[in-house]
Amino acid sequence: MILESKIKLIERKKIEDSRGWFLKVINGLEDNLPGYTGEVYLTNATPGEAKGGHYHPKANEWFTLITGSCKVKLVDLSTGEKLTIPLSSSHPQTLYVPNQIAHIFINDTSDEFILLAYSDQLYLPEDTILFDEF
Repeated sequence: MILESKIKLIERKKIEDSRGWFLKVINGLEDNLPGYTGEVYLTNATPGEAKGGHYHPKANEWFTLITGSCKVKLVDLSTGEKLTIPLSSSHPQTLYVPNQIAHIFINDTSDEFILLAYSDQLYLPEDTILFDEF
């Protein structure tokens, strides 16, 4: 599968003690990070809802699920290849999605999820193209 060679799942370590937990989702050593700061944001989805459903001609993104679980559906626009990846906050991973890969995060559970995202580009409406062929 070519699509699997374009995206990347990065194992993360959640450190827990009696005070709570700590999870570093971007440490600055990841491949493809720009030499400047982009945007960091949080989003959530209630049960049965989805977030995303688009692709970016320019922006590369990194996603880490903070709470809950979801399915991520990906489509490589250059090949049409499709891939579905499960994410869970109980197994912390950061998903790297390069530009030209359509993506949607589907909450098919009974609990909400919270997703942390980093984009290497500042938001421009023309760099977010709706996509619904997952």
